Amino acid sequence: MTVHSPASVPAVQILRLPQVCKVTGLGRSMIYQLESQRRFPSRVRIGLRAVGWVESEVQLWLASRIEHHRVGVSGERTGKSNAHVGVGPCA
Repeated sequence: MTVHSPASVPAVQILRLPQVCKVTGLGRSMIYQLESQRRFPSRVRIGLRAVGWVESEVQLWLASRIEHHRVGVSGERTGKSNAHVGVGPCA
């Protein structure tokens, strides 16, 4: 068994669902839908009835979405709107 000293273990921040909604701009159902499609980071169990997402994984996902949409396959914007994505309460 490997024992890590506190200095060698990177700090991991866990985001709860309301925080993930705020950071991503997505609603609860969209987050769960994308997760089930393996298009969003998987949640981790942090208690008997509590889950969260690793902040660094969510940030990487956001960065990849931004990059994907800023630089399309042909370098052009599609003109499609995602205004409907994430509409609704996040609780």
